[in-house]
Amino acid sequence: MIDCVVENGTVVTAEGSRQVDVGIQSGRVAALGHGLEAGRRVDAQGCFVFPGFVDGHVHLQMKVGQIMTGDDFESGTIAAACGGTTTLIDFTENCRGDDLAEWVEKRHTQADGHVAVDYALHLTLADASVGTLRNLYRLSEAGYRSAKLYTTYDGVRLADREFLELLAAARDARVLPMVHTENDHAIAYLTGRLLSEGKTAPKYHPLSRPPLVEAEAANRVAVLAGLVNAPLYIAHLTCAETLERIRAARGRGQGVYAETCPQYLFLSVDDYDRPGFEGAKYVLSPPLRDKSNWQVLWTALKEGELQAVSTDHCPWDYATQKTLGMQAFDKIPNGAPGIETRVPLLFHEGVGKGRLSLQQFVEVCSTGPARIFGLYPRKGTIAVGSDADLVIYDPNREVTLSQANLHQRVDYCPYEGYRVHGYPQTVLLRGQVIVENGQFVGKVGQGEFVRRQVSCAY
Repeated sequence: MIDCVVENGTVVTAEGSRQVDVGIQSGRVAALGHGLEAGRRVDAQGCFVFPGFVDGHVHLQMKVGQIMTGDDFESGTIAAACGGTTTLIDFTENCRGDDLAEWVEKRHTQADGHVAVDYALHLTLADASVGTLRNLYRLSEAGYRSAKLYTTYDGVRLADREFLELLAAARDARVLPMVHTENDHAIAYLTGRLLSEGKTAPKYHPLSRPPLVEAEAANRVAVLAGLVNAPLYIAHLTCAETLERIRAARGRGQGVYAETCPQYLFLSVDDYDRPGFEGAKYVLSPPLRDKSNWQVLWTALKEGELQAVSTDHCPWDYATQKTLGMQAFDKIPNGAPGIETRVPLLFHEGVGKGRLSLQQFVEVCSTGPARIFGLYPRKGTIAVGSDADLVIYDPNREVTLSQANLHQRVDYCPYEGYRVHGYPQTVLLRGQVIVENGQFVGKVGQGEFVRRQVSCAY
């Protein structure tokens, strides 16, 4: 018995592509074949049918100090859906001293009933207290199979001893450690020196966090992970220097995974030189790098050295929030929007310009993060038994990216005016159409929390 058939499209997974129809029953893929009968049919003529895309790194409804990101769980997941993302992973966002289990419940209260796509949560490990370690084991068994650790930022920064304790505990709990790698002491020193010299504009932000600041921390964390034989996932890798340290760790036999983000493939340090205060729009951490890194990262994606492309979506309004740093770049809220534009950008520049095959595109935007974060094979592929999360993608549709036509709740688009060739036409979440012709037609609240299996890293 089949509820719906997606027909006449080219089904593309990380393994290959073929002309085949997709039969859907009770929210799952029930059959792949020809001549499938169903009362409801969705025509994918001339389009690719991709598995729903997975964004493994987003920040929705995140409070920093007295300000809150522009996108809450409702607006952010609607934007994700319109960009072809059907599953995303956010964070518990607790700080040192907070009860981890309480923050899990708090995030569920914020998200459940308000999400338009499926979601999961990374645990934030902000200290190595007895309570945190106890909760880590219990929450792992409940399907929280990854955790974020930081080498910088007040309230979440961990000392090396804490890293060792948490990495070992994560290993034993079979939780994948995901790490933001920047050397906090180096940032403090460089920032202080720049500000003392009167260098306060946004263009000095990247000088306070140069590539070696990222690379040193990545190397240090990799060494610590090696000492306790724990796998590792490096968040938002930006540059050749950090990639070299990851290669060295892998050369020692370590299991190290890494992601990059569209901003590091499309934007550069040159964007900080935009007129007036415009450079503040691009203040994020780690910062944008020299354009010479673009080809390095594209090649790493193609060759499998980087396993995923996420967004690190963290939207702050330019007019009312970024301007808090008018007097000093270190007061500019760090982060930029991207939850809706990731897939079209990667398809246009990756597939469209021959940097990635169709299969590699699906791998880094869907299958890779699904495997790494314990969502596969429920998510990340089109196979009998998998969730019927499907993106019918028109390779010929041209769209000019603009804040005016996107659903992200923020007053600018970092890629304003960028014209992409290829765009999601129809998006299905567990067999239900939630996006048609670029507009959300689903129901807020239909998204579900996904309990995850152990990462492929184990």
